[in-house]
Amino acid sequence: MDMPMVLTQFLDRAVSLYGEKRAIICEERVFTYKELNERVKRLAAGLKKLGIRKGDRVAYLAPNSVEMLEGFYGVFELGAIMVPLNILLKSEDYLFILNHSESKVLFVDQELYHLIQPIKDQLESVEKIIVHYSEEGCGETGYDQWLGSHSPEAFDRELLGEQDVCSLLYTSGTTGKPKGVMLTHRNNYVHALSTMHHLRVSDEDVLLHVLPMFHVNGWGSPFYYTANGSVQICLRKSSPEMIHDALQKHGVTVMHMAPTVLNSLLQHYEKYASVPGQNVRVIIAGSAPPPAFVTRVEKELGWEFIQVYGMTESSPLSTVSVVRSHLKHLPI
Repeated sequence: MDMPMVLTQFLDRAVSLYGEKRAIICEERVFTYKELNERVKRLAAGLKKLGIRKGDRVAYLAPNSVEMLEGFYGVFELGAIMVPLNILLKSEDYLFILNHSESKVLFVDQELYHLIQPIKDQLESVEKIIVHYSEEGCGETGYDQWLGSHSPEAFDRELLGEQDVCSLLYTSGTTGKPKGVMLTHRNNYVHALSTMHHLRVSDEDVLLHVLPMFHVNGWGSPFYYTANGSVQICLRKSSPEMIHDALQKHGVTVMHMAPTVLNSLLQHYEKYASVPGQNVRVIIAGSAPPPAFVTRVEKELGWEFIQVYGMTESSPLSTVSVVRSHLKHLPI
């Protein structure tokens, strides 16, 4: 049977095999995969009621949160296209991206709404703004109340093909206007299969989402950790102290992050003369790290250091630095 490679299958698998298992921990809230799926169904139903159809763009300006993560699957239910926005840009950048992408709905975190407010009247395609963690006086629709007003019952999904575009990702615009990269369901699906193999992802993993999900779909982490029924910890804000606390509290086994974040963790543990005391795989991308840096991570923290490389256009990860079994006898 020829089954198309579409990303909705990953959450379906998690619900089927791990429905009652903890799925997402976001601040003090805990959701099972069954509960996450119900939220996704409500989100999809709400978007459908707003007129979102296959091929429409839905933008997200949000830090790592359950709202951001469930956005991927809720948007995909309708065959719509997810447009994650870098939370570190300026208002004029969002104006360009939202208009250029022709996004129809924008979900924005309350703490980032001030970046959208100055450009609201210049948005050409956005028909609805919905605010996560909405506070009174915002003047926009609050997400929780809006989500709760829609049914979690399943409905007929849009028929998806693996060559359908599911992600529209914009560069930071450092050398001109931001440029959009279109990725298909197949792009992200095959990338997930490859990455979960090389990073040894399993249902025993506890992922701490340090890497922003807006960054090439969090390097695809919402896809392959969900597919494997892993526990996923979301931090709306991250600092060395908060990462340390999450490591201790939740038994984290794997993290993806930039070298600068890992360096700040090393400085934190050096300052407080403490180590996490647990096995962690830390996945790093960026410039080639100095050998001394890798040694510190492996010796002082006792973590497995895995260097990866990729580009947005390649979905993104293309290479991984895992030492092969027949080479482990060689000296460092």
